[in-house]
Amino acid sequence: MPPRDILIASTIELALIGVGLVLLWRLVLSPRARVARPPAALGAWDISLSSFHSFFWIVICGGLTAQFAALQLFKLFKPSADEKLVWGSAAFELGLLMGIVIFRVTLGHRPPRAAWATAGAVLSGATTFFIALPIVTVLSLGWHYFLERCGLPVEKQDLIRLFTDAQSPLLFIIMAVLATIGAPLAEELIFRATIFRYLRTRIPRWGALVAPACLFAALHTNLASFVPLVALGIIFSLAYERTGRIATSVIAHGLFNLHSIVLIFVAPGVT
Repeated sequence: MPPRDILIASTIELALIGVGLVLLWRLVLSPRARVARPPAALGAWDISLSSFHSFFWIVICGGLTAQFAALQLFKLFKPSADEKLVWGSAAFELGLLMGIVIFRVTLGHRPPRAAWATAGAVLSGATTFFIALPIVTVLSLGWHYFLERCGLPVEKQDLIRLFTDAQSPLLFIIMAVLATIGAPLAEELIFRATIFRYLRTRIPRWGALVAPACLFAALHTNLASFVPLVALGIIFSLAYERTGRIATSVIAHGLFNLHSIVLIFVAPGVT
């Protein structure tokens, strides 16, 4: 990449981080923001423990069933290893979403208020993304430094290699849609709208924030991204709790993944 393009990309990234710092101060850290902070808009979730367990069985079975179906199709079409990984992930995400739908239909539990189409959800989601950006960037740099000092490898996620090595435009589009829409939707409905929503009124609040965030980070199976992803999960939960809209964290999650994809190509050394 030419030095001029690197300079432009770095300037834009610093500008985004600067916007995030301003919003973090004005909306979260300033004395005025702390005094004027409205009460949480997310209400308690009236669901039994057995129904909560049923949710996980239905959702996990949905994901595994869809992935198994994809594996059977692989025997017919014989895709490459990367294509198997992408299509298998897409099938698993779709199966998770189908499990969530089945849970609602069979057990009659209404999902949290989504408000998908409102400008407020888009604005709060974008604001959450900007606020998360400087926090995650600083934690990522610090965590990577700590791992290196401990002699542990700082390996990139497989997703980065898949994007950089993708030869098929169709495969690239599928990965982009999966990263910016499919994964944010499925993961936010599971980790925030279900696990966090259930735990927040049943265990200490800090535990309800940390537990789903740690599970969310662990499922990405990458040590180098674990601490930044824990922080990101906590931020998404706080945003969901404050707005009462799961659309807020879904949009923020999608924007964060889109930002990561762009960085892979304009500043590969950062990701």
